[in-house]
Amino acid sequence: MQNNRTTSDVIADQVRHHRTRLNLSREQLAAECARLGAPELTYAALVSIELGRRDKKTGKRRRDISVDELLVLGLALAVPPLLLVLPLGTEDTVPTVPAAEPRDPYTVWRWVTGTETPTLVGPIDGRHHADHRPIADTGPKWSAAWGAAAYPASLYPLFDRRRQAVFKAHRLVENAKADPAEGGRVPEFRRAYVEELSDLAHTINEMTRAGLTLPLCAPEWIRDMTELDMLDNPRALTTQEDN
Repeated sequence: MQNNRTTSDVIADQVRHHRTRLNLSREQLAAECARLGAPELTYAALVSIELGRRDKKTGKRRRDISVDELLVLGLALAVPPLLLVLPLGTEDTVPTVPAAEPRDPYTVWRWVTGTETPTLVGPIDGRHHADHRPIADTGPKWSAAWGAAAYPASLYPLFDRRRQAVFKAHRLVENAKADPAEGGRVPEFRRAYVEELSDLAHTINEMTRAGLTLPLCAPEWIRDMTELDMLDNPRALTTQEDN
């Protein structure tokens, strides 16, 4: 079992570290938090958070850090909030849940971002078979349920990558049309554009089947994907012009 160090303790250490990095006093950090709509994160609250005073009887922190406060503190300190929880490169292990040993921060990072199935036992770097037990003994398999819930975490980054690829391919086509010296390469660039567009459409169809809200797309891309019959449901897409 892990020691008494909690996630709030890790965040508190990182708040102090990044406040020092920015050469901010607690009063200045409190003012930044108030500007972001969290006036309750006063100087006194920040002292309590950073020092992590504990109850003499229970040994628990008197002042834990809420998720709402985590977001505010991250923005106030100009650091991704997740790095306050999982300080990559500066901690060997971080706490997870009370029933498990601390784990390598990057392992937990992959769990939190949905890119890998959690492993609460075995080596701290996560080299362990996923948990295939039924949830609550009679429910679905835990690993399968996790994979289904985490599916959007893989689709949105994939959409972004493929949207960027389409943007670059489409720009090559348009630039070649406008440049007489490159005009002969328009068919070549067009084929590459269509290939990239097909990959984007595939991801869009996956997201549509999963019932996810689709990010914005350029209207000419939607027109081309529709004309090429690449989309399962063209009406699910919203163009950038519509917004």
